[in-house]
Amino acid sequence: MLIAFASDYGTQDEFVGVCKAVMLGLAPGTEIVDLGHDVPAHDVRAGSLLLVRSVQYLPDHTVVVAVVDPGVGTDRRLVAVEVAGGILLGPDNGLLAPATAMVGGPQQVVSIENPDYRLDAPGPTFAGRDILAPAAAHLARGLPIGELGPEIDPAGMVPGIVSLPDVDDDGAIVAEVWWVDRFGNCQLNVDPDMLAMLGAAPGDRVEVRIDGDTRVARWVRTYADAKASELVLLVDSYGLCSLAFDRTPAASELGVRAGSAVTLAVDPAGRRIDLPVRVAQEPGS
Repeated sequence: MLIAFASDYGTQDEFVGVCKAVMLGLAPGTEIVDLGHDVPAHDVRAGSLLLVRSVQYLPDHTVVVAVVDPGVGTDRRLVAVEVAGGILLGPDNGLLAPATAMVGGPQQVVSIENPDYRLDAPGPTFAGRDILAPAAAHLARGLPIGELGPEIDPAGMVPGIVSLPDVDDDGAIVAEVWWVDRFGNCQLNVDPDMLAMLGAAPGDRVEVRIDGDTRVARWVRTYADAKASELVLLVDSYGLCSLAFDRTPAASELGVRAGSAVTLAVDPAGRRIDLPVRVAQEPGS
């Protein structure tokens, strides 16, 4: 069985190595795949989006260990969620909810409480090593999920905290930057079907409003279709709309980050908005 591991520990952090050591010590030969460890510290929202982007591509019989846990050591629960294709482990703080929904919802949820399947902890602040890693290893070896602790009602789990877009009275899409990748491209919580419902199509211009500033983005197929210093909108590799420039980080150019509000508007008549396309100034000009 495969173990997929995600956290906010940092890619090179010793915490990642220690958790892997625990899992391999209890389940020798198990393959461990890193989904990512560059989640901003304590950012449950960012961690849940990482899981959503990943779980749909994992093979069946995978145990997912997710550790973004600002409430570590408190009375928040650690849970194991059985879903179609595997089991998700993590804190019950909204981290697992979007990924659980992505793969069809929970089949069984238990609170990880059985002391037989955890390490003796010198302190309560490293649940990734002492509770989640051992539980994952035992599951990878074939332990039934029910052995980890009492079953709980899935309806009592903390819901996810990722936002959904809305349409205001004027027909504009009130959206949010879900994710900024390492190139500075800004993924929005909007899929292209939503834009199409409002009358936009590839090749059209879309009005982009950010903090009272208005720009225009042309809907293109790929990054290289952008002209010099032209803001574009495209469908990214996860099927969501992203704002981008060709070889220029859109996040810094637009002054946004994950969680920033963005409003998209289209002209239902002509859809060719005639606001000028901005040209970036050279440094020092």
